[in-house]
Amino acid sequence: MNYKVLVLVLLTVNFMFRQGVKFLDWKSMKNPVPANVDDIFDEETYRKWKGYHTEKARLGIISAVCEFVMMLLAFGFNWYADFAGLFPAHPVWGIFAVMLFDSLLHLIELPFSYYDDMKIEGKYGFNRSTKKTFWADQAKNFCIDLVVLTLIGMLIMAIHRWLGDWLIPVMATALTFLILVVAFLHPFLSKIFNHFEDLEDGELKERLTALLQKNGFHVRAIRVMDASRRTTKMNAYFTGFGKMKTIVLYDTLKEALSVDEICAVFAHEMGHGLHKDTLKSRILTFVQMLILAFMAWFTLRTPELFTEFGFQDVNYGFAMILIMSVVFSAISPLYEVIANVFSRRAEYRADEQAVKEGYADALVSALKFLAKSNYVNLSPDPLVVMLQYSHPTLSQRIDAIEKRNVE
Repeated sequence: MNYKVLVLVLLTVNFMFRQGVKFLDWKSMKNPVPANVDDIFDEETYRKWKGYHTEKARLGIISAVCEFVMMLLAFGFNWYADFAGLFPAHPVWGIFAVMLFDSLLHLIELPFSYYDDMKIEGKYGFNRSTKKTFWADQAKNFCIDLVVLTLIGMLIMAIHRWLGDWLIPVMATALTFLILVVAFLHPFLSKIFNHFEDLEDGELKERLTALLQKNGFHVRAIRVMDASRRTTKMNAYFTGFGKMKTIVLYDTLKEALSVDEICAVFAHEMGHGLHKDTLKSRILTFVQMLILAFMAWFTLRTPELFTEFGFQDVNYGFAMILIMSVVFSAISPLYEVIANVFSRRAEYRADEQAVKEGYADALVSALKFLAKSNYVNLSPDPLVVMLQYSHPTLSQRIDAIEKRNVE
């Protein structure tokens, strides 16, 4: 079998599929807006919304085409192997060299990211990041990604050399554990990019604490993140393991929503905890890691996958590139469809919890405000929703909330 041709075909099919989904999403801007959300955008805001999504879609297509062409060239002309040949002939250096080249290859995305953040996001009032902050973030991300990916490659090499065909279950467990460790370290890693302060005493803090403690959640802290330094967009989330949670509020959300609306958002998040949605997502993560581990096992047992791309022997870094950028990317749409079905059901259940806590109206108003502020697509194509949406559409969520509130 000519594996190089197969890889190039998979890259091409995956690229065309992704662009087809983006085209459907862009085309959906012409869809009629459902009646229960037609009050979100006035005529002027709706015009801006269409302009925003049109510019984002256009830039996304150009960026994707450039990245696709570079990947085709890199695989087709054995650039990974040529670059790795500049480093000492040692497996660890081989992993580092391939990860470094892949990171450098993706620098082609930087001009598009810069234009997206500093021009488009700025034009529509979302971006507050300075040029200095943007480039500092890019440098930090580059270094963190390079270190983490190199370490993962070394982990795969160690497991494979130690256990051979036992690679699949052990690697899946190790990668799942690594994801859990990263999630555990997230509060610390976040401090590299943002500043956090304790929420001041007052009604909001008291009501959030009471809401969570009523349902058995012990809040370690309620922190406010300086998201406004980079964006006007809003978010809030839990971080931490078990029932010892830390609440994180974007300062943009804290300033924009009422106390009732913020409590509604966290009643929803609490619903995820009560239904063990995070644990269930970890199970799906483990299944995903099993798939990746099987791919790694097959790849490492197929020397032609390396020799046809210019390597003299197995390169564990290039194996990761093949698995993540080619094979898994080609089959991930099916996995995403299955995972998103569970995710959308979980969102409905979490919304029900907010209704049970008496925050139905506040949740609807918060969702509408967030949709307007973040320029959410109110009438996406149903096929795109099935393929890519981890949340139900806003119209679907409001309809379900209102029906549940009447019962």
